[in-house]
Amino acid sequence: MNVLILGSGGREHAFAHQIAKSNLLNKLFIAPGNAGTALCGTNINLSLNDFDAIRNCAVSLHINLVVVGPEDPLVNGIVDFFENDPLLKNIPIIGPSKKGAQLEGSKDFSKQFMMRHHIPTARYQTFTQAQLKEGLTFLKTLKPPYVLKADGLAAGKGVIISSNLEHASNELTEMLQNLKFGDASSSVVIEEFLNGIELSTFVLTDGNNYLILPEAKDYKRIGDGDTGLNTGGMGAVSPVPFADTNFMKKVEDQIVIPSINGLKKEGITYLGFLFIGLMNIDGNPFVIEYNCRMGDPETEVVLPRIKNDLLELLYKAATGKLNEIKLEIDNQTAATIMLVSGGYPEGYQKGIEINGLDKTFESTVYHAGTKDNNGAVVSNGGRVLAITSLGKNLVEAFNKSYETAAQITFSGKYQRSDLGKDLEKYL
Repeated sequence: MNVLILGSGGREHAFAHQIAKSNLLNKLFIAPGNAGTALCGTNINLSLNDFDAIRNCAVSLHINLVVVGPEDPLVNGIVDFFENDPLLKNIPIIGPSKKGAQLEGSKDFSKQFMMRHHIPTARYQTFTQAQLKEGLTFLKTLKPPYVLKADGLAAGKGVIISSNLEHASNELTEMLQNLKFGDASSSVVIEEFLNGIELSTFVLTDGNNYLILPEAKDYKRIGDGDTGLNTGGMGAVSPVPFADTNFMKKVEDQIVIPSINGLKKEGITYLGFLFIGLMNIDGNPFVIEYNCRMGDPETEVVLPRIKNDLLELLYKAATGKLNEIKLEIDNQTAATIMLVSGGYPEGYQKGIEINGLDKTFESTVYHAGTKDNNGAVVSNGGRVLAITSLGKNLVEAFNKSYETAAQITFSGKYQRSDLGKDLEKYL
């Protein structure tokens, strides 16, 4: 089977790393990929939103399965493009339709969907540019902290949590009136704050059947103690110690099943991954957000715990036969830490040479923001590498990852030093 993975981050390297092990694989291509994915298959330099170029690539390389990593091409309708093109319609693709991808592409769409299907979530209202005054009034009806979310895609940076009404009001004005996050914040969802502890659930569905993959918890803030600016993710762990069998049963019954059934009832084609961001409040799950793809760096801890042939799993999903698969999960803990560029998530340099990657590690080193520069691996993004280790518990797994991280160097390298510490009390 010839497989094409779309994307260039740690998530896509994790997919490539697992798929490359499959006996079903003939050739693996990654577009555009990074220095890490080049070790698993062949990188192809093309834009993720150049659907014509992707079509030409899929046809000329005789691709049998396409795996879409990031959200942009999904929200922009790549699955619909495949289905409507006579040359592509018979090539299975992992990802939801454009309408299904609106669960991530529009916060307002997803909140309305949850309300229609009685899925537990925070109280909210949505306001447009013309409704700024009403939005400011609504803020006054809430207790702090205040949660503001840009309705559209904002590269993970469109959420503001403020403990001060004046600050929240100013931020709402910036988002709506001055388009702080571009068109993504031409409409803003204001939510009631949910006070609990976060985790994420991942579902793979063929449109009818579903499998719940290992859950994970990621760390969004740049600084130790969950301080500082939000990032794309500074680390992750799976399983999550406080997500016991009883809690996960509630997640399945109250959230996963109503979500899958709701999509079917509304006639929305949804095949692929459904990422459900959750808040655990006194043992009860509430949905913070949906994403239409796997998370990053959560993928780097979820996939290593799946013992099945990943390519077989994905192909069964893409061809409507997920009911034929029994998911096998490794009981070990997977823990990943991100090595990021100095200055991230604000301004940072690219093109910095990375040293130590030629060593032998007990961990797996996933490339997130790298590229090859005449044989040298250099940084090419804010989040540079994801170091993942397996251990008998999260302490052992994180310790292994930190030991590996210490052997890899590049100028300005930064990492959080406290990952997993908040969960040790649950062990």
